[in-house]
Amino acid sequence: MKMKSRFGLSVAIAATIMGLGAFSVASAQDISPEHEAAAKAALQALGINNQFDEILPNQADLVQSQLTQVYPNYHTVIDEVVTDTAIALAPRRADLEKEGAQIYANIFTAEELNQLAEFYSSDVGKKFIQYGPIAARELGQAGDIWARGIARDLSQQAQAELNRRIEADGGTPVEATEIPAVPAQ
Repeated sequence: MKMKSRFGLSVAIAATIMGLGAFSVASAQDISPEHEAAAKAALQALGINNQFDEILPNQADLVQSQLTQVYPNYHTVIDEVVTDTAIALAPRRADLEKEGAQIYANIFTAEELNQLAEFYSSDVGKKFIQYGPIAARELGQAGDIWARGIARDLSQQAQAELNRRIEADGGTPVEATEIPAVPAQ
């Protein structure tokens, strides 16, 4: 039953948000409506606003769980109250999207935002959004492996050259096994 009510809550909130998505807070005074529209289009194309979809349902679930622990006999009423309250708060999502647009508008020009929106709406841009994090993670792993190899080779080759110079100067070289390898950072 709890899972069903959470699903219903998520659906109700999502429907309300989508229904109210067309309404937004008045435009900021420091950016033009065109600039704000370009920022919103870029955010949409990048899928950035999607990460906010679960904030309200997750918080509602948390509040519902907390209230149910305090008032276990009122689960049905709590479900209704939290759902109604969450739906009433759903229009505030537009404020978050507007703030995101303002942040991007302060960083990028309207022309740059339009270019971002165009690119990330393309097939290549969508593929980059989907696979970019995987490529970045794999590139980071490759960099770590490379750094360990470079650290090993640098340590070995520097030790060998240092020993050669110490011997040429008449000193006693240190065995390479006595010098620990430098860990990769």
